[in-house]
Amino acid sequence: MERNAPVAPLTYMPGFGNDFETEALAGALPQGQNSPQKCNYGLYAEQLSGSPFTAPRGTNERSWLYRIRPSVKHMKRFSNASYPFWQSAPCIAEHSLPLGQLRWDPPPPLQQTANFIESIRTMTTAGDVLTQTGMAAHIYNFNETMTDDYFCNADGELLIVPQQGTIRVFTELGIMDVEPNEICLIPRGMVFKVSAIGTQSVWRGYICENYGAKFTLPDRGPIGANCLANPRDFKIPVAAYEDKETTCRIHIKWCGKFYVTKIDHSPLDVVAWHGNYTPFKYDLRNFSPVGAILFDHPDPSIFTVLTAPSGEAGTANVDFVIFPPRWVVAEHSFRPPWYHRNIMSEFMGLIQGQYDAKEKGFVPGGMSLHNMMLPHGPDTYGFEKATNSELQPVKLSDTMAFMFETRFPQQITQFAAELETRQDDYHQCWDGLERRFDGTPGLK
Repeated sequence: MERNAPVAPLTYMPGFGNDFETEALAGALPQGQNSPQKCNYGLYAEQLSGSPFTAPRGTNERSWLYRIRPSVKHMKRFSNASYPFWQSAPCIAEHSLPLGQLRWDPPPPLQQTANFIESIRTMTTAGDVLTQTGMAAHIYNFNETMTDDYFCNADGELLIVPQQGTIRVFTELGIMDVEPNEICLIPRGMVFKVSAIGTQSVWRGYICENYGAKFTLPDRGPIGANCLANPRDFKIPVAAYEDKETTCRIHIKWCGKFYVTKIDHSPLDVVAWHGNYTPFKYDLRNFSPVGAILFDHPDPSIFTVLTAPSGEAGTANVDFVIFPPRWVVAEHSFRPPWYHRNIMSEFMGLIQGQYDAKEKGFVPGGMSLHNMMLPHGPDTYGFEKATNSELQPVKLSDTMAFMFETRFPQQITQFAAELETRQDDYHQCWDGLERRFDGTPGLK
């Protein structure tokens, strides 16, 4: 039997890091205390902590949940489970692919049915899941809804970046519909399932699994109080519950391994909640970019949407950076991102359109990897166009690229090394950058 709280149309609460409260049934949320002797509707009170109890107020995270059954009833005896394509750091794969700049076309279509979790394939890993440092970059490519299967990741939070197809993410704290050009985040330890919305044949996108400190908004510094990702544009789901008494399976990722348990009801049974440990969604089209309005191309850090600190000031465990539509107006300047090497490792994906530093080869659904201290930058076409074009204001439209950037080297997996869509000739995109120097003063 199944009794669902009505959730149409979906509504959200605005804000980032706020303390929220919401109830799917009137009176389900206690007032004035967290743990009454008896909760309304026969609910159980339970706290979900995303930080140590004694963490400073600014980083202390917890939510109180009022649910049909306590979560101890959602997990019985575990069995080992296997997701061989989902890897965790450290993962030193036994492949023969040498070091280099790498790029892939979108993954090939699925040849079998797979839900969101079953379809996840790891491209890179960095750091160490056991010490909660670093990250992993994954892709998903699914064609089946999770109906009676649920997932919980104890290893890190999941930042999901759809590229094709809208997904519905049903978490313990509510429901989010997330389309391409939007992102959503599921906190560490929160149970959820993913459904497909629409009629296309496949839903695909990218995932950053952040093992370290949680994603937060970057400090703006001299930028001031506004622009970049504004807190009001983050959307938090309202309470919604699934009261379903059928055989359900909960899959858990813990220390890089997978386990499954069977129960006779849905674990998504939170009728009311309050707190600040929450999932959220964000529309990347609301990002307010800042940039050069006179000369030179600024550092890409000005496009940071979310950052996960490492403990070392100014050096991120993971940054989530986007390259959105924007005006380019700098005078007497090479406008695309410059050629560079750095200590960060950059996993990049393209949601739509064309990235301004590449003419071809980098297509929506594709990805690239430029590891620490490996040179990269505009291809030959990008260089020639930027060097010789008339410098009038230009609007970059119909584009959205992103980057998972980390202080750790990203090791590619066996799957990524052997993926049939890997472009073995990617390095040739720079072959046309010929010697231009002749020693003549003032020659351009």
